[in-house]
Amino acid sequence: MSNLLRHINDPSDLRQLDMQQLPLLADELREFIINIVATKEGHLGASLGVVELTIALHYVFNTPHDILIWDVGHQAYGHKIITGRKAVFHTNRQFGGLSGFPKREESPYDAFGVGHSSTSISAALG
Repeated sequence: MSNLLRHINDPSDLRQLDMQQLPLLADELREFIINIVATKEGHLGASLGVVELTIALHYVFNTPHDILIWDVGHQAYGHKIITGRKAVFHTNRQFGGLSGFPKREESPYDAFGVGHSSTSISAALG
């Protein structure tokens, strides 16, 4: 493992990587999510299924200036980890810890307090 994730504290760090490094980062991000969810509670499948998408969106777009809206909050674990919450991600869904969903009060990268699916389009359109 190359330990790329260790150096990612926000998307500006992610954008410093070469595109060829992104698959390795995706592997590390998946492993990080699995290790946390294996010992705590959480939604594994949805977050693992969008790891590459999460990395690509933050790599290509200038977040948080460019706004990302997630359709399902369970997909946002990788997003939370690479937007400054990696060190406290172990508190995800715990009392006093991180929310299990994107939460506007938690981060400027969370533009919409999404929960379950099908609310993103109406939120994006206003």
